[in-house]
Amino acid sequence: MTTIPATTDRISAPAPTPASADTTGSVVKAEQRRELGVFLRSRRERIQPEEVGLAPGGRRRTPGLRREEVALLAGVGVTWYTWLEQGRDINVSAQVLEAVANTLRLDRLERNHLYTLAGVQLGPALGECSVLPASIQKMLDAVSPYPALVLNSRYDILAFNDAYCDVVLDMRAIPVEERNMLWLTFVSQEWRCSFAESESMKHHMVAAYRAALAHHLGEPVWQDLTQRLLASSRLFAELWERYDVAAPSTRIKVLDNAKVGMLRIEPATMWLTQAGQLRANVYTAADEDTEAKLRILVGAG
Repeated sequence: MTTIPATTDRISAPAPTPASADTTGSVVKAEQRRELGVFLRSRRERIQPEEVGLAPGGRRRTPGLRREEVALLAGVGVTWYTWLEQGRDINVSAQVLEAVANTLRLDRLERNHLYTLAGVQLGPALGECSVLPASIQKMLDAVSPYPALVLNSRYDILAFNDAYCDVVLDMRAIPVEERNMLWLTFVSQEWRCSFAESESMKHHMVAAYRAALAHHLGEPVWQDLTQRLLASSRLFAELWERYDVAAPSTRIKVLDNAKVGMLRIEPATMWLTQAGQLRANVYTAADEDTEAKLRILVGAG
């Protein structure tokens, strides 16, 4: 077989000096390569040999495909693919990544995650907006009685309306440093109402956070949040080990509110920046019963 050669958040850190920038860049790249190896292993281990037309073979020490089988199916060198999983500093081309993505049966989000970790850009780079205009708060207030808030890709809660406080959780009573959706979901005991499908919701949140983290490896605020969540929540740690990636969910959610009972709300997501770093979530009523209950909760009915 011929070997194919591979070719803004709220908290801002001070700009590094040229010397420290080189060091920081090297650390981030090393972290990306390590994450890339973990991700590739997790994806090949979920595919059984017979699913891709290979004989099961003898006794296997690990589940799923072997490295040499992935290399064979992708049409790349075994040594090259091994180095890729080991996190070695090698050149990677979009063509080869595409072959690996197809072999591992990655979906669109997983494929994008692969490209991000490999440092291969899928399209033109887009700048990240770090300023939240005052008009955004006006928009959130205008959609009452629907709960609404603005999140960044790290799940920090940057803005919210009174309806969110009345229906979901009174964010005004939460210290600013704890206003993070992941922290509130996995660690805090402050939720006023619960989600009927909390397990799947939490799984999806961790997967979406992991996908976003690929763009921020090595950044202290992201590292700090991840480590605190891992140390504080056994469930988060278990979900983290699955290494799933996803996009923010837009499914209808069912909440059990202490005052009015079950609410069926449907998130409407509006991206506030081209790079997809900031989004506004407006939770609209999915039925007439929920509509009436929301108006009662916010004093509009």
